[in-house]
Formats: sequence, C-alpha cells, structure tokens
Amino acid sequence: MNTQYTALSAAPLKTGTSFVRPFQALPERVKLSNPALDVMTDLTKISVVSVRAKTSMDKANAKMIKYGVRMLLVLDDSEQVAGLITATDVLGEKPMRFLQNMGGTHADIMVRDVMTTQRELEVLNIDAVRNAKVGDVVLSLKQANRQHSLVVSEAVDGRQTVCGLFSITQIARQLGAQVQSFELARTFDEIEAVIARG
Repeated sequence: MNTQYTALSAAPLKTGTSFVRPFQALPERVKLSNPALDVMTDLTKISVVSVRAKTSMDKANAKMIKYGVRMLLVLDDSEQVAGLITATDVLGEKPMRFLQNMGGTHADIMVRDVMTTQRELEVLNIDAVRNAKVGDVVLSLKQANRQHSLVVSEAVDGRQTVCGLFSITQIARQLGAQVQSFELARTFDEIEAVIARG
C-alpha cells in the first residue's frame, strides 16, 4: 500500500457511551409575525417517528408515549407514506366506531383501521412555507380543522417528499399559550387568548 497514508489508532469503546442524535433548536418563544420555519419540525434535522399500517393501535400509542409525540407517520411496506395517526385518532371516537362496525376487541384494532389515509391528507409546499409567517400556518391549521400539517418538497417530476411538519400544540407552546387540553378547539382558543393579551 502507498506509504502516504497512516493508519488511525483505535481505542476500546467505553461503557456508557452515547451517540449523536439529530437535533433542531426551535425558538422557545415566537410571535405570529415570525417566519413559519421557526415552528416547523425540519425532517432533515429531526428523525420522524413512524409506524407501519399493520401495527396494532396499542403499539402505536405506546410508541407515541415513548417518543413524546402525538403523531406518527404511517408507512407502507415500500417505505412510502400511507397516512398518519395521531393521539386523537387513538384516544378519540375512531376506535369505538371501528369496534361497533367490525366487532372484536380493542387489541384487534390496527393503525390502518383508525389512521388518516394518504388520500385524505392535504400538504403544504415548502416553497410556500419559506415565505409564510407563523400566523399563516395557524390560520391554515384552523381552517383545515387539523392539529398537524405535513410539509412537502416537490421534484421536477411532481414526486413529493415529506420534509417537515407543523403541530398546533407545539406552535401554541412557542406562542406562550398554556395548552392544558389536546382538544383542537381549546388549543385555538388558547392561542387567541395569547394574541388578545398582546
């Protein structure tokens, strides 16, 4: 081998060694006039938590609790986005409606039975988000009556890639609202109260 190279010295891996995880530092406090990117979870910096459509709903809920999130991206067997599932899907009326229609027990319910499917989802384009303000995102979520919104980049051929997401709960916290409930209407009320206080 060429003598211009030098082998690197190796050392044993120490007990208790950790590893680097993706990290995004969002501003603790924002105003409605801040850039929308100040409240967007950037998936180039933070790994999205995902689940398969064939996973049990209870396992999906446990995963949300473990990672401290209220939404999971649902993937199909080809690693394509099949939809999303939220804590509201799991803890709301959907499981009871499914059991009334299909029978079975709570443990029989799969993610695919209560998720919001890809066909039902509307997304925001990253180009529009780059020029938007936090207030624009809040209004968009309110008009869509949604807690979350996916952000996509679009290739020349029209293929979309999810590159970010918005959570109304996270936005409310960054605006300084005291979010006690995960009811969507209450969260918007809290945001409006913060805005009224100035």
